[in-house]
Amino acid sequence: MTRDLDTTTTATTAPPPATDAAPAPARRKDWRRLTVVAMIAGPGLVAASAGNDAAGIATYASAGSQYAYGTLFFMVLVTIALVMVQEMAVRLGAYTGKGLGALIREQFSLRLTALAVFCLLLANTGLVVSEFAGIGAAFEFLGVPKWAVVPPAAILLWSLVLFGSYRWAERIFLLMSLAFFAYPIAMILGHPHWGTVGSHLVIPHMQGSKAFILLAVTLIGTTVSPYMQFYAAAGVVDRGARPEDYRLIRADAVIGAVFACVISLTIITATASAIGGTGPLTSAAQAAKALEPVAGQGAELLFALGLIGASALAGAVVPLSASYAVGEAAGVERSVSRSFRDAPLFLGVFTAQIALGAIVALTPVNVIQLLIGTQVLQGLITPIVLVYLLVLTNRRSVLGKAANGPRYRIAATAVVVGVAGMSTILLVQTVLGWFGLA
Repeated sequence: MTRDLDTTTTATTAPPPATDAAPAPARRKDWRRLTVVAMIAGPGLVAASAGNDAAGIATYASAGSQYAYGTLFFMVLVTIALVMVQEMAVRLGAYTGKGLGALIREQFSLRLTALAVFCLLLANTGLVVSEFAGIGAAFEFLGVPKWAVVPPAAILLWSLVLFGSYRWAERIFLLMSLAFFAYPIAMILGHPHWGTVGSHLVIPHMQGSKAFILLAVTLIGTTVSPYMQFYAAAGVVDRGARPEDYRLIRADAVIGAVFACVISLTIITATASAIGGTGPLTSAAQAAKALEPVAGQGAELLFALGLIGASALAGAVVPLSASYAVGEAAGVERSVSRSFRDAPLFLGVFTAQIALGAIVALTPVNVIQLLIGTQVLQGLITPIVLVYLLVLTNRRSVLGKAANGPRYRIAATAVVVGVAGMSTILLVQTVLGWFGLA
């Protein structure tokens, strides 16, 4: 595999003058650093941005419409969790040269490996459907029936992965993430009450109701989605990163996580400013109202463009994460840069998910209910995957000196326990509800 992380070559040149030309090498060094940063930006940013997919937009918009600014502090906590989780995922990829699926296969039993892969496939199946449903819903805003756009979109995304290299596909994914800038603009032009926004960011306004806990688990599921960890680790490996590249890889993961969460906060704030307190969303048209301060009568167009970009990005990344996991667990070739003949299982799983997602999305489904429902499932499965991630990054036999230190281990454990606790409360409340006890 061709490495994408180029090392700096040195050339024999005459020493620079000791007077006016002295700052030139420093300037060239600064530009070189910026070039390297631009080159390294990839798996972390792509994985985190993919979390703001069609389902994510629906979830964040519903949080704003239902509780106005009440979930902002909770999202700050979720941001911290995402930063730590994504950092651990890319650290595994950089220091071991293996994806999360391969490490689970090596470090755990066959049954536990099967459990991890099954959970990911279960969660991802609904997500892939939701991405194509999001594309269909976006084009319906523009007056185009979904049957006319979903099949071509599926073929386009499939071709992008099947016939392109990893580096080329990754750059396309990064360009797709530009669609998210519509939401910060909507937030600013929506003129929210900044004092209220600030107080909700730093002061907890959480509730103990079943509805709030359900939404909280859904927010966790859409922000710290299991596929993001599998994709981030595998993406680092696929682009040929090495341990010495870890500092920039970590920067990519952290910046990507923070960027994704800032976008999610702006979606919540924009929606809260426009339709806050009106209750849960029941249609994508309601979510489009959050962009009216930006586009006026063209709000639906702007919302549609953002939804298309977000859905297309995740429509490729989500099935890729499952393909990486299955290929790693089976110990076979897995890379976007490989042909179907070289990696039949990897690209076969990807193809099957794309086909299934597009077919189901063409059926008459309630898009908002589907999008939010998939995130609830993500929230319930997330703790399981995080346990694998935590155990692997704690083991010195896997990471050596790069394993979690005592303080990081405590903080990461608190994140996993917190996420698992929220999911457990939701499960208990749901079961009790079945018997009329909650």
